[in-house]
Amino acid sequence: MDIVFPCLNEAAALPVVLAKLPTEARAIVVDNGSSDGSATLAQDLGALVVREPRRGFGSAAHAGLLAATAPLVAFCDADDSLDPRELNLFRALVEHGSSDLVLGARQPSAGSWPLHARCANAALARRLRHRTGLPLTDLGPLRLARREALLSLGLLDRRSGYPLEMLLKAHRVGWKITELPVSYRPRIGRSKVTGTLQGVLHAVIDMNRQLRELP
Repeated sequence: MDIVFPCLNEAAALPVVLAKLPTEARAIVVDNGSSDGSATLAQDLGALVVREPRRGFGSAAHAGLLAATAPLVAFCDADDSLDPRELNLFRALVEHGSSDLVLGARQPSAGSWPLHARCANAALARRLRHRTGLPLTDLGPLRLARREALLSLGLLDRRSGYPLEMLLKAHRVGWKITELPVSYRPRIGRSKVTGTLQGVLHAVIDMNRQLRELP
């Protein structure tokens, strides 16, 4: 299993995050223009480092997918808000054929999820339930699927709409999609998205575009 960690200035969190890798998992840290030495640190910690100069979550996530070689590919934030060890259960569901795409539904601890970001996520989840009929409660970043299947989706978004595009296209072609609860802790460092109203607004705009454009 390869785990893709999109990364922008996460040097404070990387030692903690990379120490929690599941067994038989490789970390692919995609540096998205860090200025704090994240790339060098990740390499020193044993991760495969990919440099993606085009800014955007989708740019970093997709660069990691293209660099992956394992049959299973997961995505996880690099800020220690999520525990990559929880991907072991995700992996088991996909390997046993019970699911094609497993998503983590965040169960927040105190101080981990600002109210404005949680409200935006809840509104999006309602729209997705109506749109897909799936009992989704979150569009969290922790997820896992087969590499070749992910590549076959032809993902194009290179901004914050990337996770939603993945879900909508997977649903459209009939994938079995499962949601599992995962712990969600206060991140190390300041968020580039949920930590600011502007970041949340940009994410909402990107995701609304996906909802409009995909049939």
